[in-house]
Amino acid sequence: MSNQNPSPFYLPPSSFVDDEVTIGNNTKIWHFSHILSGTTIGKNCSFGQNCVVGPKVSIGNGVKVQNNISIYEGVEVEDDVFLGPSMVFTNVINPRAFIVRKQEFKKTLLKKGSTVGANATVVCGVTIGEYALIGSGAVVNKDVKPHALMVGVPARQIGWVGISGNTLDFENNKAEDEYASYEIIDDELKVTKK
Repeated sequence: MSNQNPSPFYLPPSSFVDDEVTIGNNTKIWHFSHILSGTTIGKNCSFGQNCVVGPKVSIGNGVKVQNNISIYEGVEVEDDVFLGPSMVFTNVINPRAFIVRKQEFKKTLLKKGSTVGANATVVCGVTIGEYALIGSGAVVNKDVKPHALMVGVPARQIGWVGISGNTLDFENNKAEDEYASYEIIDDELKVTKK
């Protein structure tokens, strides 16, 4: 279905939305994109050009998806997530062109406020915690703690980021930004919102 009637979301003639798709108010889908059936997209989202979403994908509110991204079945994206240009999701661990493995799709979950940098790869079956930040080009192949700063191949934690997305500078295991106070306790981050 192309968007030929007035609608609460923006869709140029070069993009397509299949039947049985829900798109929230004020969402913008730019050129050469395709939203497949069974997909739900929240309000106030933005999809850059050349994106494919679905089928059966759930996208929260306020999500920013940059150019050249495919979000496959099995991926769930919570509110306020940022997906950098040309980042990659997978949905099968051991794909083969000659073997159909649709029944083996693994769930991948991106929690509220997390960020995945440009050209990073998220291997299926992982959870990226709230407000975590994945550096550009990293390969995530295991679960990521909330607020973790991850870089490299494979991705490894090199620090913590606040809700602001800035690296936290700890003194006596405590730090803060304009959104919260943070404390490292037993290698976990305790967050107290302001």
